[in-house]
Amino acid sequence: MEHLPGFVNTLAPLIHKHGYLAVGGLVLLEDFGVPVPGETILITAAVFAGLGQLNIFLVIIVGFIAAVLGDNIGFSIGKFGGHPLVERVGKYIFLTPERISKTEEFFKRKGGWLVIVARFIEGLRQANGIIAGLAEMPWQLFILYNSIGAALWVGLWSSVGYFGGSHLNTLLHYDVYVSIAAAILILGYLSYKLAIKPRRERQKAKT
Repeated sequence: MEHLPGFVNTLAPLIHKHGYLAVGGLVLLEDFGVPVPGETILITAAVFAGLGQLNIFLVIIVGFIAAVLGDNIGFSIGKFGGHPLVERVGKYIFLTPERISKTEEFFKRKGGWLVIVARFIEGLRQANGIIAGLAEMPWQLFILYNSIGAALWVGLWSSVGYFGGSHLNTLLHYDVYVSIAAAILILGYLSYKLAIKPRRERQKAKT
């Protein structure tokens, strides 16, 4: 498999030994903050499915369930562990108290769609469940948006791995573009809410 990215060959022994368990385990761990290659194991498993060594439908199902469960574990950590626990362990995943506070406030205002977008942003993907729990987002709302985000995320990267074949190196560059696009959407929304909208409201009040 010389034409494929190095991480595929690196993770190949894990897939050969543990199969779907490796997919589910790493995706689940990554989704509540543990720094493991959850996304890359999903793509690798999809590559193996494309080669006929795994079933792509089982890869997608296992990845989806693990992603949803992982974020729900993170949600529980945030909701029931509170700030003391999150701040104590947050330093290991670069969640400083300042970042937690700013992100939490944003979640309280418009957290639903952010749960979806966060799936495609490194760092937010691992922390969004924890922050949503801290922000006391209703669990029913979280599970809805979390499931939508997980389905889109697993579907995208499973498709890239499965259909990518010899073009996988090129297709993986879109990971950067997706992350940039998501970040632009968030920054644009924040700019509108924090600067443009208040200015318009002040102008209307003067007229």
